[in-house]
Amino acid sequence: MTRKVDVAIIGSGSAGLNALGQVSRSGKSFLLINGGHWGTTCARVGCMPSKAFIQVAEDFHRRELFDRHGIVGDEHLALDMEEAMEHVRDLRDIFVDRVLGSSTDNMPDKVLLKGFAEFISPTRLKVGDEEIEADKVVIATGSTPIVPAPWREFGDRVMTTDELFEQESFPESMAVIGLGVIGLELGQALSRFGVKITGIDQLHGLGGLSDPVAQKVAFETLNKEFPIWLGEPAQITEGDNGTLLVTAGDQSVQVDKVLVSVGRRPNLAGLKLENLGVALNAAGVPEFDSHTLQIADLPVFIAGDMTGERPILHEAGDEGKIAGYNASHDEVKAFKRKPTLAITFCDPNITLVGTPWSKLEGRDDVVVGEMRMGPVGRALIMGKNKGVIRVYAEKSSGTLLGAELVTAHAEHLGHLLAWSMQQGQTVFELLQMPFYHPVLEEALQAALNDLRSKVDAPSNGELIAGLALL
Repeated sequence: MTRKVDVAIIGSGSAGLNALGQVSRSGKSFLLINGGHWGTTCARVGCMPSKAFIQVAEDFHRRELFDRHGIVGDEHLALDMEEAMEHVRDLRDIFVDRVLGSSTDNMPDKVLLKGFAEFISPTRLKVGDEEIEADKVVIATGSTPIVPAPWREFGDRVMTTDELFEQESFPESMAVIGLGVIGLELGQALSRFGVKITGIDQLHGLGGLSDPVAQKVAFETLNKEFPIWLGEPAQITEGDNGTLLVTAGDQSVQVDKVLVSVGRRPNLAGLKLENLGVALNAAGVPEFDSHTLQIADLPVFIAGDMTGERPILHEAGDEGKIAGYNASHDEVKAFKRKPTLAITFCDPNITLVGTPWSKLEGRDDVVVGEMRMGPVGRALIMGKNKGVIRVYAEKSSGTLLGAELVTAHAEHLGHLLAWSMQQGQTVFELLQMPFYHPVLEEALQAALNDLRSKVDAPSNGELIAGLALL
């Protein structure tokens, strides 16, 4: 017997649950299909446990400033690794329970189906022995960390974030391969836990940075905490006495374990997307419209990490809402996407806003404002006066285009810039906002003033920088 529903949603992560919210509001019948863990990657092995892990490391690391502040006794402080990891898992479990408690835990069994779906046709699915016929389908199956096949033979000496937070302790030495968001955050945290870390990335930038000035500052700052090798791919072979030999170019190190963070692949296994009858890209994902999330002209929509476009929780949430709305309405609508906002919670934070420098470099109509964090009073008091702010604008109008920041509290400064870009504001309009003293926002103000001096167009009604006429 075939089960019939208006909308079938495959995947119960951030995108799937947000799609579900839109479908349930519409009154359409639905079925939520999930083959793996219920709940989100963010809560289980992503955003939330990693931030708990980072917070413990940062609090312990703070002791290195005590002597400068006249606080004595830091040499007696120690980290109980097992207790710290238990704390991380306790918080992780709270976050997972909250997700489940506000979603699938309160849903009747008849709308939940445990199992892995495969497409028979665009509107017909098979899950185990059951077939489902749906008017519309949302694919939101998420992604999985990549581990190159030859490295899997090293067993549990090679791990990803799927295993990291289950560890009760860590070895004396580790290599972190891949210094994007995840590798950089956890590599620095592990170093602050006391693990001897070597960070390796075949790219020349850290945390997604493309601005060469920001790249240089980030490298010089973080390389002081643990050695970072850039520009060469890593290889892993057997070392001495059960260790692993990690080599990149002409550099090598023997370590006890390796954390691999070289990216994530979409969860496609068994979906049989070829039965949709549309072309698939190199990653095996069907082409889709980024503003409607529709695949070709099919009644099928795609959202979240599996698209590979914007693998960030708030983007997955937005994509789930778009896909869910369009799957539960007759007319497919295009939605405006928000400016890019990507944050690496290392210390200092690395934050990317709007259009990256890699897409602006070489354009004659783009100007750059810069502020180094060294002389910023509030940052100096905090012992965090390392980094740089780089802000980009259109030369003729002063309209903000993007920014790359390497600084303490860039998670907050980045939001201010993203909100301004969402509103289409110019550097003049942003400078007319109040800036308190002493705060880190003054560093942003200084970068904006530098930017303002390079823009052609004067602001309407402005005679004094940052002040508008009545």
